[in-house]
Amino acid sequence: MRLSGKKIILGITGGIAAYKTCGLIRLMVKSGADVKAVLTPNASNFITETTLRTLTKNPVYIRQFDEFEWKPEHVSLSDEADLFIIAPASANTIGKIANGISDNLLTSLITVFDKPVIIAPAMNCKMWENKFVQENLSKLINSGFHIVEPEQGELACGYEGAGRLADINKIYEKICEVIEQEKFLKGKRILVTAGGTKEPIDPVRYIGNKSSGKMGLAIADAAYSFGAEVCLVSTFKTQKPYKTIETPTAEQMQRVIPEKFHGSDALIMAAAVSDYRAREVARHKIKKDSGEMSIELIKNPDILDEIAGIKSSSQLVIGFCAETENLEQNALGKLEKKNLDFIVANDVSREDAGFESDYNAVTIIDRETRQLQTTPRLPKTEIAKIILKRVFSNYDVPAKNL
Repeated sequence: MRLSGKKIILGITGGIAAYKTCGLIRLMVKSGADVKAVLTPNASNFITETTLRTLTKNPVYIRQFDEFEWKPEHVSLSDEADLFIIAPASANTIGKIANGISDNLLTSLITVFDKPVIIAPAMNCKMWENKFVQENLSKLINSGFHIVEPEQGELACGYEGAGRLADINKIYEKICEVIEQEKFLKGKRILVTAGGTKEPIDPVRYIGNKSSGKMGLAIADAAYSFGAEVCLVSTFKTQKPYKTIETPTAEQMQRVIPEKFHGSDALIMAAAVSDYRAREVARHKIKKDSGEMSIELIKNPDILDEIAGIKSSSQLVIGFCAETENLEQNALGKLEKKNLDFIVANDVSREDAGFESDYNAVTIIDRETRQLQTTPRLPKTEIAKIILKRVFSNYDVPAKNL
């Protein structure tokens, strides 16, 4: 049984799709899981406690401060559980979680839960498309939450569009996938870079690029969740539960990377390092009335070239390349030139993925096997997992030969 011995909290929010969770509970219990249901106050308008108690063989939790329900078990619910899934997740609850609001038992538990969380939204199609709802979802995605997006179809409100709770079997498979993700990187020391470097011209201006650092952050977060000892070298300041080093410029990054690489099993170079910098940086802001601005550029150090010279046979180096044309050809050229083990290429001319987006679609090329894997457009958090699995365990990743 795929979920044997696993403890799962099932959060249910107020929505007509709540009745579908009965089928999800059956699948989880049949697979060996110990399921405990936590409802928002409005959820009980759509599904009864008696039904949930019967299916889960456990108490049902709703009222945060009810004397009858407030037992030590409540406090330990989040500590005991291996996974927290909210299905259906309303726009209201998604907004509360994304903004740290804990005004009921479900949102209070999710605030202290530090293990995998799956969100399966269900709502009116216009609510789903609302920019604030999408911003809240982006916050959750960037925090490592797993999202099972709603499906297209006829909605209970009479509208047609995206908003239906995903198929129960699809949600169940996602639960199994997350649970089955063992700490397969435990014992690995992984160095990750993120962001676009900013090469100063004067105290105000700089030479940069459109890289947001979201892909590198997603890789570092995923590696950490898979058990790796992670060191993130980023061009911006960020707080993470693993070691982070801020290096805004290429030269600063160059001073850090070789030193940290010596003790690492792998370097994942997701940062977009500027090729050029100003030969001289003005001490004061250059005024427009001082004439035409002329900046002499010089090449930045090539960090991957340096790493290629010190890399041992037991270390892996994974590079990235952002292209607007001839994706595979340019990626293969960089793979060979930089002595990389893998290269991850993406087409940054796409408007729906890549730079500054929460989504990406990449092509991963393995130098040793000469295999290529192309992903569909997915959240960068999911792309990060695909990359790590491809590089370090090489499982469940269909590929084709070049």
